[in-house]
Parts: sequence; structure tokens; C-alpha cells
Amino acid sequence: MHHTKIEQIISVIDYIESHLSEKLDLEIISGAMHYSKYHLHRMFTAAVGLTLHDYIQRRRLTEAAKLLVFSEQPILDIALKSGYESQQAFSNIFTAMYKTSPAKYRDNEKFYPLQLKFDFGGNYPMLNSKEASNWNVTFAAENDIPCWMELVRLVIDGFPHLHADEYETVLRQKIRAKQALILKDGNSAVGAMLFSYQTGAIDFMGVHPLYRKKGILKAFLEKVMTELLNGKEISITTFREGDKADTGHRREIQDLGFAEAELLIEFGYPTQRFVLNREEQNHGK
Repeated sequence: MHHTKIEQIISVIDYIESHLSEKLDLEIISGAMHYSKYHLHRMFTAAVGLTLHDYIQRRRLTEAAKLLVFSEQPILDIALKSGYESQQAFSNIFTAMYKTSPAKYRDNEKFYPLQLKFDFGGNYPMLNSKEASNWNVTFAAENDIPCWMELVRLVIDGFPHLHADEYETVLRQKIRAKQALILKDGNSAVGAMLFSYQTGAIDFMGVHPLYRKKGILKAFLEKVMTELLNGKEISITTFREGDKADTGHRREIQDLGFAEAELLIEFGYPTQRFVLNREEQNHGK
């Protein structure tokens, strides 16, 4: 994606953030930004990986969740501020996405986001390279933590109940144990993975939205399969089938050759474990 288009996406995101509590849809935003609806939809979805509707909905619910925890505003007021015409409509979609009602979420007093504001700041020298990318996946170091956490902010939609402070503590431990892999383009982290030598589990696997079609996840899997977890069963957990909060991560994992395993409850959230089908992976090479 050309840097001019990235700048256009940044402008669209800034507009959305400035009008998050107002009526927003494709027609309104395209008119305000002077783009055709088709161009805006195609450009935004290609860059962000979400439609405008889904991005706006997830951002509004995230801000609503923040108000539930950090304010005493009535749930009805929060619902109206989030663009819903009734408390019931708000409660229905909030419960579908967060797996708990707004009232119970408030009682739990622990905020986590569905979607943070996308920030595409930085330079991506390999993004527009016409040559095949030779991805250099390496062990992460302590000085990679800031750019790693910036990547986490961009892919947090795929990881229910991810709390940044707790996550960073685990990340530091994983870096010291040589169980954290990173791929960088310049100073930006464009891919990251946390794994366990003991269990063969992949605890985190994320790729920068702008690099989704660059084969980065396959490069990470190739490294762990052939060098780090050779001979171990490799597994990962993700959303269950039909989860409205899933923005495509389940399908992405299946496309990598992972097969369905047991259903789980993690941190109170319903997930499913997937196991890498090595025969299918090897057949696809």
C-alpha cells in the first residue's frame, strides 16, 4: 500500500475518532472526506482488515466499556452516547461482543478493549518492495518492547481479555526465556509471536494489518516448526465458531493448517484450541 493511501486512511480514522459519538456511516464519512463510497470502503477494509461499520462499532463499544468501568454514568446514558437508541439494543450487542452484560462488566471493574484506535505512524520500507521478501524472524530483545506493544495495539481485536500491563510483564519474561519472536521492517514491528518450549503452545501471534498478505505468519510457523519446536505438538487458541467478536482470526488460523481441538474457557471467555496439522502443512509446501 502506497504511503499516500496510508495517509488517507489516517485522515479517515482521525475523522471517525472526532465524531465517534455522532451518527456515522459510509455515506457520511465518504461525503466528509470527499471519496466515493466504493473507494473508501475498499481502501479502508484493505488497510485495516475491518469494514468501516465494524471498526466504528468496536471502537464505540470499547469506549463504552471504559465508561462502564471508570465512570458512574448510567448505562442508558452510555448506550445513547455510543449511538444506540435503547439500553436493550446496546446491552444485546455489548453482551455478544464482550460475553457479559454491561452491568456485570461494570461490577467486574476491569477494563479491556475490543478495538483501540488504529495508528499507522512509522515507516514501512519493505511494504512496497516488488521483490520477494526474505523475512528475518529473530528473537526479541528488551529494546523491542515499545514497537512490539505498538503492534499489539493494532491487533488487539484478536485477543480477548488482553490487558496491556499484564501482557507486558509476560512479554518481558518471554524475552528473557528466548520465547519471543519478532519481525521488524525498519523500526516497526510487523510480526510477533510468543510461544512455549514446554507445551508447544503459541500464546500470541500477530501481524501488522498492512502486512497481512505478505506471508509473515507462515514465516513464523516455519521457524518454530523447523528450529524451535521441532517434534512438539504446536497449538493455539482463538475464537469459537460464530463468535461475533471474531474479525477473521479463526479462519486465518485454519488457513495456516491448524485443526479444531477442544473447547475451552480462558479468563472467563469461551475459546477453542487448535492443533497444527503437520501433514497438511508439509503437503502445502
